[in-house]
Amino acid sequence: MAHITQVNYENASPDVKEQFNDQIRRHGRITNMKKTLLHSLPAFHTLMEWYTLAEEVEKFLGKRAVNFYSYAISTQNSCLICSTFFGKILEDLDIDFDNFSFTEEESDIIEYGQYLVKDPGNIPDKLFDKLKKRYTEEQIVLLTAFGSMMIATNLINTALKVELDDILVPYTRG
Repeated sequence: MAHITQVNYENASPDVKEQFNDQIRRHGRITNMKKTLLHSLPAFHTLMEWYTLAEEVEKFLGKRAVNFYSYAISTQNSCLICSTFFGKILEDLDIDFDNFSFTEEESDIIEYGQYLVKDPGNIPDKLFDKLKKRYTEEQIVLLTAFGSMMIATNLINTALKVELDDILVPYTRG
């Protein structure tokens, strides 16, 4: 059971209703995490910067690698909602993450994302050297900030026990 209720549109303030409507316009629906975050507009706005960072990272990684990176972080972090969300994206693309032949770049991005979760202070120099050969310092900072926002999203969902969205239930494993 969730620790925090989801904001109900009918009882929401005009500012919160505006955010509900914006999410539905942009994404066709509003997720349980967003309905939970809307208890605090500053928290909501901060976490919604995930989209801004994702768009910037996509410019140099591409959408597929961003999905791999996000999935790797979310599974390493054991976030049910985010790992299921990105697992759904991969499944819809007919990609089996556990048996997929990643490019070298994708493998490095996946490894980097997993290190951000499990041991960020001990990311191997060899991995950073690979990243530095491929990306500018600005891009590495952006990639790291995006990864940290993914981790923050995982943390919100896990700590507050946000309920899995109905649309994701068919994609759960087991």
